[in-house]
Amino acid sequence: MSIVLVGAFMATLDSFIVIVAGPAIQADLGASGGELQWILAGYQLTYAVFLVTGGRLGDMCGRKRMFIAGMTLFTLASVACALSPTAAGLVAARLIEGLGAALMLPQVYAVITVLVGEKDRHRAFGMLGVVIGLASIGGQLVGGLLIGADLFGSGWRSVFWINLPIGLITVLLAARHLPGSRAELPRTLDVPGVVVFSAALFLLAFPLIQGHEAGWPWWTWASLAASTLGFALFVQIERRTGDRGGDPLLRISLFATRSFSVGIVLILAIYAVLTSYYLVLSITLQDGLGMSALGAGLVYAPAAATFFVFSVIASRLVPKRGRRVLEIGAIVLTAGYASTAIVLTGGLPFTPGLIIPTLMLQSAGGGLLITPSLNAVLTRIDPKDAGVASGVLSTAQQVGSALGVAIIGIVFFNSFDPSAHDKTEAAAHALAMSSLFTLIVAIMATVLVCLLPNSPRAATDTK
Repeated sequence: MSIVLVGAFMATLDSFIVIVAGPAIQADLGASGGELQWILAGYQLTYAVFLVTGGRLGDMCGRKRMFIAGMTLFTLASVACALSPTAAGLVAARLIEGLGAALMLPQVYAVITVLVGEKDRHRAFGMLGVVIGLASIGGQLVGGLLIGADLFGSGWRSVFWINLPIGLITVLLAARHLPGSRAELPRTLDVPGVVVFSAALFLLAFPLIQGHEAGWPWWTWASLAASTLGFALFVQIERRTGDRGGDPLLRISLFATRSFSVGIVLILAIYAVLTSYYLVLSITLQDGLGMSALGAGLVYAPAAATFFVFSVIASRLVPKRGRRVLEIGAIVLTAGYASTAIVLTGGLPFTPGLIIPTLMLQSAGGGLLITPSLNAVLTRIDPKDAGVASGVLSTAQQVGSALGVAIIGIVFFNSFDPSAHDKTEAAAHALAMSSLFTLIVAIMATVLVCLLPNSPRAATDTK
């Protein structure tokens, strides 16, 4: 558990740690706005596109082997990021880093699903939820601390150098201690399914990442429409492969399990607000208030601590209270976003101290919701489908993040006028509008939680 949780932490952290490093990277490498966006989001693109394939490769070749391969590629790509002399080189290294994460992360979920008994699985997923949540919320804090420390004069490059020692140690420990496992029945790689699914995901993710910077030209909408057709074609291919007795990349029947189908949509909604909100908050603190990367990172510290406490509480309450814990978490999360919007529009001067309590309220709800939601999605999945189902879950996290960044980017940047006389007030207004958007998504998440089975042990999939 300790070994695979390190992998989950690193893969998630690198989606967030670069956010506070963005201004320093742009100044040092002379990156354009588009290049900076690709440095931040290119990682998520390859991450999202290859996650399901990474899960299937784990089923076929062994989860231990693919975890080590993914961690090795991730670590080497991190070194390439740290050494990149140009923005284009950094973008290329980040794309490879995302591929390493895509090979690694599905094995984390699969190892827990396969090797941990049902009695203790909720605790294991609770630990995983704590780790992912802390990496998500604490990523900016870690990034700010590393940049502020300026270790060996490395500046922003330290956010990538830190992966080298951790990655090497994790690979060595995994090689010695991680049990081997793979799908019990022989599995094959569904090449047509891989190609069509990857193409459909790319057609969805690329315009979401690039659309705002490009001004949403016609090709972005054409790409989104083509992705819909691609997913429809993928469903047909998978059904025909299964009907012929083949081994489809994704059994469509998985979505007949209510905890899985509703849970995947819930994960999409949660991560749509999680990544995007902390991105615009970082921009608000640094561009609006003129804070340093370290100062912006420290603003997240109370929220990160709150998330940790309530994640631990959730892992202990879920076995007794079931879905009720998720419902309370969703309501508290919704209240957190609502309170942020209220205080920002209340006429008080915008300072970090004004929003830290509301960020803590958000984190309390997130700790109660995010931690047990992972178990809610995978709790009824057959171990033979653990790798692919885990890949779908991880893909939902990344696609949700891309959707959130795209939509909240429109809301934030259309509301934020950097040339305004009072830049602080302009940033506060833009963050308030973004908080209203996340409030709407949080309300949707609350409804989805109510559609989940009440208890993994007591409820059936059709109820």
